[in-house]
Amino acid sequence: MGQNDLMGTAEDFADQFLRVTKQYLPHVARLCLISTFLEDGVRMWFQWGEQRDYIDSTWGCGYLVASTFVLLNLLGQLTGCILVLSRNFVQHACFGLFGIIALQTIAYSILWDLKFLMRNLALGGGLLLLLAESRSEGKSMFAGVPTVRESSPRQYMQLGGRVLLVLMFMTLLHFDAGFFSILQNIVGTALMILVAIGFKTKLAALTLVVWLFAINVYFNAFWAVPVYKPMHDFLKYDFFQTMSVIGGLLLVVALGPGGVSMDEKKKEW
Repeated sequence: MGQNDLMGTAEDFADQFLRVTKQYLPHVARLCLISTFLEDGVRMWFQWGEQRDYIDSTWGCGYLVASTFVLLNLLGQLTGCILVLSRNFVQHACFGLFGIIALQTIAYSILWDLKFLMRNLALGGGLLLLLAESRSEGKSMFAGVPTVRESSPRQYMQLGGRVLLVLMFMTLLHFDAGFFSILQNIVGTALMILVAIGFKTKLAALTLVVWLFAINVYFNAFWAVPVYKPMHDFLKYDFFQTMSVIGGLLLVVALGPGGVSMDEKKKEW
């Protein structure tokens, strides 16, 4: 009974948080979600020469192609961020940012680095949730053909987004025998499963937001490292990519898990 009371209190807190923040939570979520693209676009501007030379030396593609790659990343990311924040052509912006993720995954050889690949997929999950938010509720999968609610593309985008988001947390698991690490892995895995299957979703997602934000500030404190050190850029990249995943989780809190979830099925029972 005590455990049920504790869970009920936690759910009440989550509901109260959502009621108080519902007016601006989606805006904060979108800003967090596009933060990594915004930071990377600005970095492309200030590190134009370094980025161009890196691509040229890695792929041997020549000055022109390397410059085109950097320009495409810069304009694609900044334009996508502006469209998302202004709520104009959001679907087009999402597809453009998906393209940027795919392009960078290949260009920077992320495809062969499991940790960074999982993080990029988690970032794609956040974009899926943003794409789902931009779609009108109940839109038919095929024009003129009625579909049941569960068949709506939006519901499956929300499911895919939730599943991909939890990949970020798999990169944070520590496989050692320490008590704290074991406890963190157990709690983190439980919360990941809850978000993925859509059970107690808002509470689980909000808990993950708090946990991930604390880890992000502690481990990716790029502001504490001098700008001239390479570690500054690495930590800054990780920090903003993590903030984007936090933005995706905040969208889950704001919008709910969608139709393809245990929370939704419970309403029918």
